[in-house]
Amino acid sequence: MSDFATGARAATEALRALFPPTPLLRNDHLSERFGAEIWLKREDLSPVRSYKIRGAVNAMRKRLALVPEGRKFVCASAGNHAQGVAFACRHFGVQGTIFMPVTTPQQKILKTRSFGGDQVEIRLVGDIFDQSLQAAQAFCAHEGAHFLSPFDDADVIEGQASVAVEMLAQLGHAPDMVILPVGGGGLSAGVAQYLRAQRARTELRFVEPEGGASFRAALMAGGPVTLDRIDSFVDGASVARMGARTFAALRETRTDDLLVAPENRICVTMLQMLNIEGIVLEPAGALSIDVLPQLRNAIRGKTVVCLTSGGNFDFERLPEVKERAMRYQGLKKYLMLRLPQRPGALRDFLGILGPEDDIARFEYLKKTARNFGTVLIGIETSAPDNFHGLFERMQEAGFTFTDITDDDVIAGFVI
Repeated sequence: MSDFATGARAATEALRALFPPTPLLRNDHLSERFGAEIWLKREDLSPVRSYKIRGAVNAMRKRLALVPEGRKFVCASAGNHAQGVAFACRHFGVQGTIFMPVTTPQQKILKTRSFGGDQVEIRLVGDIFDQSLQAAQAFCAHEGAHFLSPFDDADVIEGQASVAVEMLAQLGHAPDMVILPVGGGGLSAGVAQYLRAQRARTELRFVEPEGGASFRAALMAGGPVTLDRIDSFVDGASVARMGARTFAALRETRTDDLLVAPENRICVTMLQMLNIEGIVLEPAGALSIDVLPQLRNAIRGKTVVCLTSGGNFDFERLPEVKERAMRYQGLKKYLMLRLPQRPGALRDFLGILGPEDDIARFEYLKKTARNFGTVLIGIETSAPDNFHGLFERMQEAGFTFTDITDDDVIAGFVI
């Protein structure tokens, strides 16, 4: 057995003092839908509702074994790593300072405080993770504390590999394919290295959010690069630069084995899992399931494990998730409508709507001329094809309009 596999097994054994293995459950709905044996490794059911507790506990226990007096720890996190570190600080009785972006969902901040209690201090710095990371590292250098990387650390990677140790033991054999979400790459690097050490003949597929595709950028450049801009919606996996250690472990990945998931499509997957299966997943936690339709031909008849990496979802975000999902499915559109300023004009427009069309928003913006006014109108319907008929009827009736649903610049100002 390789040194890495031995370390991963030791990390797994150490975790048993804190929680039992997370469930590996066959999902009947997904299995039937895709003609495969689809299993979910439910990291959303860990004590902190994500896999991040694994790497945090392993890194902290190894540091304390090496330097018992080094009892101050610092981390930067968009939420899940913070909760893992907070849980570990309370378990080991050490002090932790946790830097989080100001944009972190309130639910994750409150849970971090709950897990850490008096053992942790939370500092909200920066709009994105990478800014929090810089602040945390500067604080570490000044205070002489030990920095716990969320992903680019050998002990963290080793701890995340415990997912694979449990998975193989629970399944009883190596699956045909494992689908892994990628942010900074710690989980993927750990699982990939363990399966490699076990000589498992398992195909790996990786998936990252479209608005934070730092792994794809690294593969194209031959090494980690910093993205100019990221979309922070998938806050658990939106990282501007993946780790150097994690990339080294994954650099042989073929670009065909790396998939990118659009943020709005992820919302569709989240709602499907909630409504059909009653499973609450955060955006990053839904990544591995979201790409199953793209892999339909590759997985048919095979045993596939999807890693649901986290379930720390703030339900105050549910309206945004539903909005994004409807727009992706073509069930909701926003129009800038030029409405004549005459009696009966609005009634004429309402008469054009189909029986399944519903006005979700109606707002006069301003008069563009004496005889016309501009209206922002949001319309929801039950099938995308309904809009084709609606637009034809609007044109025939002489209404002038512009579809701004996919215009990020205009929509950012008025929606």
